[in-house]
This record gives sequence, C-alpha cells and structure tokens, in this order.
Amino acid sequence: MLVDRILSRLLQAIPTLAGVAVIVFVLVRVVPGNPIAMMLPPGATQADIERLKALYGFDKSIAEQFLIWTSHALFGDFGISISLRQSVMGLVFSKLPATLELVLLATMVAVSLGVSLAVVGTRFQSEWPEAVIDGLTGFVQSVPDFIWSLALILVLGVLFPVLPISGRSDPRIGLNYATPFQLTESLVRLDARAFFDIFRHMIMPALALALPFAAIVARVLKSSLAEEMTQDYVLLARVKGFSEWRVIVGEALRNAAIPTVILTGVQFTFLIGGTVLVERIFSYPGIGNLAIDAVLNRDLPLIQGLVLVFAVLFITINLLLDFATVALNPKLSHG
Repeated sequence: MLVDRILSRLLQAIPTLAGVAVIVFVLVRVVPGNPIAMMLPPGATQADIERLKALYGFDKSIAEQFLIWTSHALFGDFGISISLRQSVMGLVFSKLPATLELVLLATMVAVSLGVSLAVVGTRFQSEWPEAVIDGLTGFVQSVPDFIWSLALILVLGVLFPVLPISGRSDPRIGLNYATPFQLTESLVRLDARAFFDIFRHMIMPALALALPFAAIVARVLKSSLAEEMTQDYVLLARVKGFSEWRVIVGEALRNAAIPTVILTGVQFTFLIGGTVLVERIFSYPGIGNLAIDAVLNRDLPLIQGLVLVFAVLFITINLLLDFATVALNPKLSHG
C-alpha cells in the first residue's frame, strides 16, 4: 500500500512539473527586457546581435525554443547561464546546499522555540506567562523576516559587533571540503574551528527566518494542546498522579503535534522561498541570492532552472510531509 501511495504521488507530480515548466518558460520570455541587449558591448553590430540570438536560440519561436529546451532538460541539461557562462545545474547544485543548511538550522531553531513557548503557555494557562507569550508571539509573527534581518544586523553586527554580518565563512580559514555542505562536513570531520565559524555566520540569517516561524508554531501548537487538555485521557493521567508537565509533554504533546508537523512542512517550503531577501541582506551564497542575480540579469536559463528546482523541492517536501503525518496518525493510512 505504501508503494502504491508513493507511485500515485509521483505520477501526480509529473503534470505539476510540466505545468510549472511551461508557465515559467513563457512568462520569462514575454515580460519586458532583452537579455541579449544586456550582454552586448558598446558598439555591437546587428551581426553581433543575430549571432548571440542564434547562440541562445532566441531567433526561434517560443514553441520551438520550448521543445528544444525540454529535449535537453529531460536528460538533465538545463542550458548555460547567460550571465555567468556556466552550466545552470552546476550553479544551482553548488548553491543549493548552503540554502538547505540555512533553512534546516532555521527550522530547528523555530520548532525548538515554538514548542517550548507552547508548552510553557499551556502549563501556565490563564496566568500571566500565557499572556506574555501570546503578546510576544503576536508581535514576532507580525514582523517580516527581512525586518528581523536588518534589526539583527543593527544590534548584533553594529551596536554590539559579536557576529559576522555577511558571507558563509571566514575566507582566511581556507575550507577545502569535498562537498558544498560545509556545516555538515565540518561536523563530520570534527573540525571545530570551521564548524563554529560557519555556524556564527549562519546564526543571524537563521534567526531572521526562524523568529516568525517560531511564533506560528507556538500559536498553532498551543491551540492544539488546549484542545487536547480537555480530553479524557488527560483526566485519567491526572488521576494517576502525573505531574502537569508530564501530562502536557508525555501525554498531550504527541496528539497535538500532528497539525504542527503539517504546518512545519508547509512553512519549510515557504522558508526556502523566504531565503531570497534574507540571503541578499546577509550576502549569503545560496540559491536565494543566485535567484535575485538571475532576475536582475534577465538570465532566462538560470531562472528556469531555479524555478524547477524550487518546484521539485516543494513536491518532495510535501511527499515526505504526507508520510510523516500518516506515521503520527496510522488511522489516516486507511482513509
């Protein structure tokens, strides 16, 4: 049954990816702006223009361009970046690990903060700590991540310069790792100096992404916990003499976690998109920063490759989220 479910989801993903490819391919070609004009040096002739159009296939109709691009994309060739003159997939996969590590760190921080606030708020329900937590989460959620980025830079980078405000690592360390997953590889290698340097560079952008996310997690989980605390099994646990903390964490939290798991998966995909501005502000070398450069330079092959990678990530995360939800609530597998 699990295999059938996986196959069904994968089959549903095919038309989704095809639709994304068609829409993006057409849209980036009909919006104003000429990528060829941005590549031409001063004094370029009409012959130079025609040569570049032929080189990148812009001398053909959109339908012909799409068929040619698709025939190559099916074999993993998404073309050459116009602005960087490198393979699109090579560029994307060299930047993607940095973004994934940043988003995973932000997710761990957000879930840890959100769950802690929700549990404390539930424990002190109808008391002043709950009011403080509700007010705090409401304020934090209302401030977008790029504003948190600027605030963190001002406080931790300027007023109290304790953290670096740009880049992914100190170039003086001279990392020579086998993979672009620098934080993970430094941990595996037990390279403490490199690990803490990379981690210090990631703290502020991760916090900027995590704070609004943590507020959402806290509010949703606290609401679910409040509902679970009225159930019969909670009353039975109290009758057995369990402490209030044990009732919340040991009994109610697992059942209340299902909406939070779903929310976390959805927000994780939003975080990947949200890295665009945050990475730009912190000069963090991920796909968000790469996406802004691609749009500014009208780099059509790179834009198409990035959007498709985003689409694959979203579909994969939603697939994993579906299985995680079933694992937490096996009754759903019979639906």
